[in-house]
Amino acid sequence: MKTVLGVTIASAVVGWSVTSFATPFNLDDQTVTATRTATQGIAATSVFRRADIERLQANSVPDLLRRVPGINITNTGGPGKNTNISIRGSNSNQVLVLIDGIRVGSATTGEAAFQNLPIELIERVEVVRGPRSSLYGSEAIGGVIQIFTRRGDQDGIKPYVSATAGSRNHHAGSAGVSGSQGNAWYNLGVSSLDTRGIDARPGAPASSLDPDHDGYRELAVAATGGYRFGNGLEVDAQLLEARSHNDYDSGARPYADNVLKTYSARARFAPLEPWQLSLQVGRSEDETDTFANGEFNTRIDTRRDSISWQNDITLAEGQLLTVGYDYLHDSVNGTTVFREDSRDNHAVYAQYLGERGRHEWQLGLRRDDNEEHGIYNTGSIGYGYALAKNLRATASYGTAYKAPTFNQLYHPFFGNADINEETSRSLEAGLEGRQRWGSWTAVVFRNEIDELIAYFNQGDGLRAYNIDQAVIKGVELGADGQWQGWNWYSSLTLQDPANRSERTNQGDLLPRRPEQIFNLDVDRRFGNVGAGASLHVEGRRWDNAANSNELSGYNTVELRTEYWLSPAWRVQARLTNLFDSKYETARTYQQQGRAGYLTVRYQAL
Repeated sequence: MKTVLGVTIASAVVGWSVTSFATPFNLDDQTVTATRTATQGIAATSVFRRADIERLQANSVPDLLRRVPGINITNTGGPGKNTNISIRGSNSNQVLVLIDGIRVGSATTGEAAFQNLPIELIERVEVVRGPRSSLYGSEAIGGVIQIFTRRGDQDGIKPYVSATAGSRNHHAGSAGVSGSQGNAWYNLGVSSLDTRGIDARPGAPASSLDPDHDGYRELAVAATGGYRFGNGLEVDAQLLEARSHNDYDSGARPYADNVLKTYSARARFAPLEPWQLSLQVGRSEDETDTFANGEFNTRIDTRRDSISWQNDITLAEGQLLTVGYDYLHDSVNGTTVFREDSRDNHAVYAQYLGERGRHEWQLGLRRDDNEEHGIYNTGSIGYGYALAKNLRATASYGTAYKAPTFNQLYHPFFGNADINEETSRSLEAGLEGRQRWGSWTAVVFRNEIDELIAYFNQGDGLRAYNIDQAVIKGVELGADGQWQGWNWYSSLTLQDPANRSERTNQGDLLPRRPEQIFNLDVDRRFGNVGAGASLHVEGRRWDNAANSNELSGYNTVELRTEYWLSPAWRVQARLTNLFDSKYETARTYQQQGRAGYLTVRYQAL
């Protein structure tokens, strides 16, 4: 597979495995999120590696993810502000987020704090588009995003350092050391960010005006390490902790202090040659304290404890059977008293991956037993066929579900214990090919989501209710190649995220989802100099379900360059929003205008 600008291009838009194209299999192109194994399978997958993150000079995880086909991002006013990510028109809480294999996100809102993730401590990001409940259970209706922290895999001690200065008093830095010695490997890194930010809501209602810059500070640490024993047993552990301070607008000089933590331990062993066994235990924590006028206001702490036991059994060449068990315990604590503050989920799953000649297939089945909602079964099936040496057709079908969050079920003011889980049925079909000039992909998809959860006032205050159905259909197109020495990648998503509820707003578009998304990235190396540019375009959207508050479409252009002082040292410069576009992704919340950044980076070789 060919990788340009951090995206596995043979699968950037359609994502189907192309190992049957008589191409040597490259370990660097393996992904693990789509199948929970080191085999990509039949899935629409995009991948960013550490080298890609640095070349693109991304300032944040959302800054990186906006380049993925089918993803649109909603942000409430600049760095560190609440950020929601939608995949193929899904709700942000219908996207499962993992860090080093551990499920993260607030148990109350169901959303991950993407804005608080430290980009300098990340090794790789994998994005799988389309339902994955047959492998992961709840939340994977729109897709899965997995983030891997940095790790050491080179002999000796390899320090790294970066320092960035930019517009609006933006200062960031990172330092760490990684490497390996014999059968041991390790990484320890720290990063920080401090920015004055922007005035997030200059045009908000008078009662919400807070005319100042809404700054953001962050300090994070990550540590990983592992050891391979002589008998084949491998153990490793990971830790990530990010503490942040976020100023935001609501008229009372409010701010929030946040803590995001994940830690886990894993053991892998092969009892028999065809049998690989792995056991992982972990915890993620999401903690938020809010303040107004300098005084403490609220606290919400959520925890997610998980255990995963997985068995990968090679039945024959090209035939892999995976069976496993997952346990998840969610709990919530804080100043708000919930009717229930914890729940358990037990699940068993199985997956069969196979290929023979021109054919490839993937079958998945999972059974979840949720303490609140009982038993729910999900499944998936995918098939790929090589029509020619450089042309492949694929099709897949999958079901998925999402259990309601603690807020939706148990919140004392707007929770509703009688609501049902959201369910979906998704169908995809695609083609991918390779030509002399590069690669291309095309896929059509349709996702029907039933029992959507929204908030209505039916005389008893604002409460959560199920509202029938949404139907999201669309097309993803992508292409990459080289021209005159330039590497380029482009993608176009056309989607119709429609509300099909018989209750209200039938036929209207779901809020804050554009109908068109376009990305173009180009890069080139001239000796010691690198240069690149990006174009991002999104069509109009509506800020509300009634489609009465329109948010205009927008486009942004960025330029970047870097100069290698030596193989280990380089200087980078980046100019974002070149034409100073004024736009909103959420009503009354402005986005950052033109900004420049200068970075010095060192990586021992």
